[in-house]
Amino acid sequence: MARHTGSKCKLCRREGVKLFLKGDRCLTDKCAIEKGRKNPGETPKKFRRKMSGYAIQLREKQKTKRIYGIYESQFRKYYERSCRQKGVTGEVLLQYLERRLDNVLFRMNFAPSRSAARQIVNHGHITVNGRKVDIASFLVQENDEIEIKEKSKKMNIITQSLQRGKGKTPEWLEIDMPKMKAKVKQLPAREDIDYDINEQLIVELYSK
Repeated sequence: MARHTGSKCKLCRREGVKLFLKGDRCLTDKCAIEKGRKNPGETPKKFRRKMSGYAIQLREKQKTKRIYGIYESQFRKYYERSCRQKGVTGEVLLQYLERRLDNVLFRMNFAPSRSAARQIVNHGHITVNGRKVDIASFLVQENDEIEIKEKSKKMNIITQSLQRGKGKTPEWLEIDMPKMKAKVKQLPAREDIDYDINEQLIVELYSK
């Protein structure tokens, strides 16, 4: 579990794109990216050097880690597991990240951000196939059913997130909003991941 105690907007500014780390704030004009604020510690333009190939690869990895909110050690483990699986390594890596329970909860619009979803999972408000799961990194499988526990369905953070419902529900999840549950119809494919991520750059970085 990753925990960042500093400014989350600063992370978005560093990567130059919205990472959607602060829920609804990211959708308003209060967002640092919308305000056009410069990167933290940015060198004046006339002195700025062109980024090297390594720097580009590193930034892509950092951006992806920050989107999903995980530490380097865990991210590397996902990469190593991806290398052992059949298929394109980069796509398998992103599939692992999408299958995390905290991400699935966020994708279901049951939490305003992944950090909020992680907290909901850790506090034991979620069941998978009828059994409580309090591990945010739990990987869902095809045909798994994820549901908010009955006594937790009236939590403000969950009901307010559902009312807003601004996130697009991916095709690989079948959502039953009245019952606050979802079923994994199939494992996520590359086209289901709508973030601007170049996974090949990450693979090249780790392959060195």
